[in-house]
Amino acid sequence: MDSVHVQTLWQIMEQLRDSDQLESALSGSLDILCEATGSPKGSIWMKDDQSGSLIAVTTAGTADATGESSQNGEGLIGEVSAKGETVIMSAGEVQNIRLAGVDSPAVRGINLMCVPVKTPKHIIGCLLLTGKETGYTEDDKAMCENCCSVLALDIDDKGFTFRPFEDREPIVEVRDVVKEFMSGEEIRRILRGVDLDIYPGELVVVLGESGCGKSTLLNIIGGMDRMTSGKLTVEGKDMSDPSEAELTEYRREYVGFIFQAYNLMPNLSAYENIEFIGEISDNPMDSEEALELVGLGEKANSMPAALSGGQMQRVSIARAIVKNPKIILADEPTAALDYDTSIKVLSVIEKISKENKTTVLMVTHNPEIAKMANRVVKLRNGKISSVRVNLHPLSATDLVW
Repeated sequence: MDSVHVQTLWQIMEQLRDSDQLESALSGSLDILCEATGSPKGSIWMKDDQSGSLIAVTTAGTADATGESSQNGEGLIGEVSAKGETVIMSAGEVQNIRLAGVDSPAVRGINLMCVPVKTPKHIIGCLLLTGKETGYTEDDKAMCENCCSVLALDIDDKGFTFRPFEDREPIVEVRDVVKEFMSGEEIRRILRGVDLDIYPGELVVVLGESGCGKSTLLNIIGGMDRMTSGKLTVEGKDMSDPSEAELTEYRREYVGFIFQAYNLMPNLSAYENIEFIGEISDNPMDSEEALELVGLGEKANSMPAALSGGQMQRVSIARAIVKNPKIILADEPTAALDYDTSIKVLSVIEKISKENKTTVLMVTHNPEIAKMANRVVKLRNGKISSVRVNLHPLSATDLVW
């Protein structure tokens, strides 16, 4: 056992020691194994014993595979799960391979390795690593098999349970989206080929350092900005290059925006700020009802200047939901607020997501807020670096930072 093997095992064990939830154990272990093997992409698939299917729970790299499934024994993932044996394939061998029972063109022509995640008694999932330029070795295989055994034993010992996702179609599909800006005489690429699915009723948090493209992605999905290339589909409709009329209708009827800067009209009361948006919508809720939902019914006649920062943000949330949008896009909604006020605002967003079944996509720089999400997307340098399913989201009132 070489030093890299030993060091990786220790890193996995330390990661598992600090993990009190399944998703953190999986995502942390995947990051370690990708780095140790030199794999730019990877995913961990968990087995659902009731249905016999394997479902991608966490991914690393540019592709979002979370929620994809494969039947046991079907495709490469299913075969490795059924047989319990590691498979290594060179780039030349990977032609018309099926990973999950469907054609998988994304892996054609690249090296890959698929390792069962198993205890001595049963197989609970699979690790898939792809893209190592020099190919996977027997040392890689031995290291990953040992690490996956440690992972499986820890999951079994802690009693972590896997709850499979319901079959569902995405409400938003982002495919290979690129966004470029002119910066002086140079072209600056902000998004470098983003792929992401967003599902109805889920709360998705997008994390990343400043300048990584979080807000740009949000603005493209919301019709506030146009992509340079790629494809955006919303409920099956291609919105990659909409007309101005289509764009206006989409923003007015389909999307609600929550901005960091509130953007309230200073000469209108809280109620009038909301009513103004309701009047231009086809199917609005009552403006007083929207104010009540955010806990500000008594502030209906107050002007923005008389409201605190948290109250103004809650008015902006009421303004976003009054038109009954299918998607709410929130760009750093708590960045200018203190902790207590942030929790109040996040509680309102959580309430809308759960009670109204509204899809919420929220950009933030605060990793603690990600703990309330159904899925966490990390952007790095204009690309998705990982997507993680949060099987046990916290309530907003349980967040601490």
